[in-house]
Amino acid sequence: MGNGSAGSRRTWVLRSMIFMMFTMFAMTTDSAGVIIPRIIDEFHLSMTEAGAFHYATMAAIAFAGIFLGFLADRIGHKRTILIGLTLFAASAYIFVSGSSFLFFLSMLVLSGFAIGIFKTGALALIGDISTSTTDHTSTMNTVEGFFGVGAIIGPAIVISLLAKGISWQWLYAIAATLCVILLVTASFARYPSKEKRTEEPIDLARTLRMMKNPYALAFSLAAFLYVAVECAVYVWMPMLLKGYAGGPAFLLAYSMSIFFAFRAAGRFMGAWVMRRYNWGTVLALFSFIILALFAASIWGGRAFAIYLLPLSGLFMSMIYPTINSKGISCFPKEKHGAVAGVILFFTCASAALGPLAMGAVGDLFGDMRYGFMLAFVFSFLLFALLLANRIYNPARELLAKLDASEYGAAASPQEALS
Repeated sequence: MGNGSAGSRRTWVLRSMIFMMFTMFAMTTDSAGVIIPRIIDEFHLSMTEAGAFHYATMAAIAFAGIFLGFLADRIGHKRTILIGLTLFAASAYIFVSGSSFLFFLSMLVLSGFAIGIFKTGALALIGDISTSTTDHTSTMNTVEGFFGVGAIIGPAIVISLLAKGISWQWLYAIAATLCVILLVTASFARYPSKEKRTEEPIDLARTLRMMKNPYALAFSLAAFLYVAVECAVYVWMPMLLKGYAGGPAFLLAYSMSIFFAFRAAGRFMGAWVMRRYNWGTVLALFSFIILALFAASIWGGRAFAIYLLPLSGLFMSMIYPTINSKGISCFPKEKHGAVAGVILFFTCASAALGPLAMGAVGDLFGDMRYGFMLAFVFSFLLFALLLANRIYNPARELLAKLDASEYGAAASPQEALS
């Protein structure tokens, strides 16, 4: 009984630590949408140039995921998390001292590498504390729910700082302080012991070989398309609605916060939904609704977009954490760090390239509405892929097999159906 209680407490501490890590870094990464209009005015940049404030971080996370993702499997989850948190805290504190756009970009690159390192460690750790692939998916939705909370808190802090005449840069000092608290927690937390079950060298070559795996590639492609759709809203919606005066004032002021609130609420709901319903059906249905919302926003213009784009956050909410979880769950636990790095690479490559392409299209035609037409194409491709997944369900047998071999339990009825 005592050992069980100690194990439960250890799992609770680790889960809470992971939740707070995702909350902390989301405060900075998902504040890009409210910061970009400021730096456009401050440094006289085009939308494409200013978008680098977002692209730089995402590109760095992507490279860290693919080139350093194996660290979680090689040196352990604890060391990987500690290295990443240390780098993030340092870059975020240094960020406050800068005054040039290039300086900010260099610190964003460093923080991106840091996020890529500790995030792959955290994602791999989720596998260690999960009891089944269904539990893994439920936990991942909760984790991303806390990420959604951070995405609400970050922009709110920026808006509050600006209202008081304080530079938005101090957001990074706040995040760095939270990171130090997490660093102390991660240092003293007890992690599950792991026995090495493979003689295969754990290195970059192993990760690159994984990129040839059809399951890793399929789920990575789904993540790539989803993130391009999501970033369209939280990076460029403020520019799309800039200067519009036809809607309710509170929607114009808080459209981003409403989007993030819907996304966070949906992800917490996802922890319950994914235990009870077929994940393939949920993802196919929600991706179709997103497609319809984007089509209506483009056809109806900003009068429709001001309502429909924030609402899309509710239907986006469960897609990414479920794709991420199922992709990772298609592999044994000793490969979770590497596959998490591969999916993270495609995730952040999309987070960089998608908004970059939208910004370029918006600059070319002089209106971000055209950028959202490109996002509509991404949403159509996402729906087509998730519909095909629902029809053919290629990962069902593999997930059931790994449920038994990795978690020591037969698949639940819901998992068997998925």
